[in-house]
Amino acid sequence: MITTSEIREKVKGKSLFVEFTDDELADFLELLDIVEAKKGEIIVKQDDSGDCMYILVDGSARVLHHREGRDINLASLQPGDFFGELALVDAGVRSADVEAEHDCTLLRITQAEISAAAGVYPTAAFKFLIAIGRILVGRLRQTNQRYVDTLLFPTQGKD
Repeated sequence: MITTSEIREKVKGKSLFVEFTDDELADFLELLDIVEAKKGEIIVKQDDSGDCMYILVDGSARVLHHREGRDINLASLQPGDFFGELALVDAGVRSADVEAEHDCTLLRITQAEISAAAGVYPTAAFKFLIAIGRILVGRLRQTNQRYVDTLLFPTQGKD
């Protein structure tokens, strides 16, 4: 199994942790759980309730939404990417499956761990939550642009 120091080196400088000092990163990572997923394993399942988010440290995964007998590939995840973050703020169900495409090492972060981090390492917790917010805003901007593009250019790419 991968060590915390190896994980620290792998995530150092990734978008979620770019603002962290070395000490903040080391302390914050000590609060998180390391999870291993084998190729083909479902890490989170669509429609299950969620209580944590994951950060992909090693490997790759894909996000699949199932609807009316079809599988829709929503995203490919690489090291540094995260998913399940909505579970940190609401008790809704998972919107998609996340399946390991290769063996994966992940960090699992629960609501309780975020609360603990806020109490023990408030600066690190603040930096982490701000980073999540920035990335989510970027995702929202991309989604909005795709939506506007489909309204303005509805037949583009359809032949």
